[in-house]
Amino acid sequence: MKSSPEPSTVESKNTGYVHSVETFGTVDGPGIRLVIFLQGCPMRCLYCHNPDTWNPRGGHPMSVSEILKLYEKNKTYYVNGGITVTGGEPLMQLSFLTELFEATKAKDIHTCLDTSGILFRSTKEDDYARLLASTDLILLDLKHSDPQGHKQLTGHSQSPVLDFLAFTEKQKVCVIIRHVIVEGITDSPQELDDLGKLIAAHKNIKGLEVLPYHNMGEQKYQELGLEYPLKGMESLPKDQAAKARQHILQSIAAYRKTI
Repeated sequence: MKSSPEPSTVESKNTGYVHSVETFGTVDGPGIRLVIFLQGCPMRCLYCHNPDTWNPRGGHPMSVSEILKLYEKNKTYYVNGGITVTGGEPLMQLSFLTELFEATKAKDIHTCLDTSGILFRSTKEDDYARLLASTDLILLDLKHSDPQGHKQLTGHSQSPVLDFLAFTEKQKVCVIIRHVIVEGITDSPQELDDLGKLIAAHKNIKGLEVLPYHNMGEQKYQELGLEYPLKGMESLPKDQAAKARQHILQSIAAYRKTI
């Protein structure tokens, strides 16, 4: 597996690098939402289906005011919704993300962050505390419960992710866990048990979304002249992801009885 670049952030105040925008999203946070996909990601997850988001300077520039104007344009449709920022890895544009969320909260709009937490560092706690002060909900992608498995899957250490999760609890921000089930990689009973234990240890986790692997990104890799790491792997049936979710929930319940 090719090594991934060293994590870093792209500091770009007022203007962010945007990959794409979904004006009526229904799966990235509550209600109907404006979903902003930011450019840049340091990880190279084996099942990544958006390699075109890796380049932090790709996409097109978009200002905070432009995003808010787009929200206002369709405001009547965002029933019980708000704005979600995802990626790529949105924490690569921490400064812009923070400004956007602060401006969004000033208008009393619900904010949701979809992240892996991979860029969190304790040396920047003040910066992250500022971001989380204007963040209503975090969709946290837990790639793997095992440190070695995480490294093999993403190319990066698991430690920053767990540190970020602990920090969200300290800051009292609500978290929903997301986990992708990939056959032979993230679906073992031990993996699911350990994930349940990890989730059970944090009181601010309020939900669990278990997603089946899909191979829709394979064509995109070919178009970009890249080799798809999981070439030939079939998409996972939804019922297998549902069974995995039930396994994790049972693990959570069992572990909580012991603590």
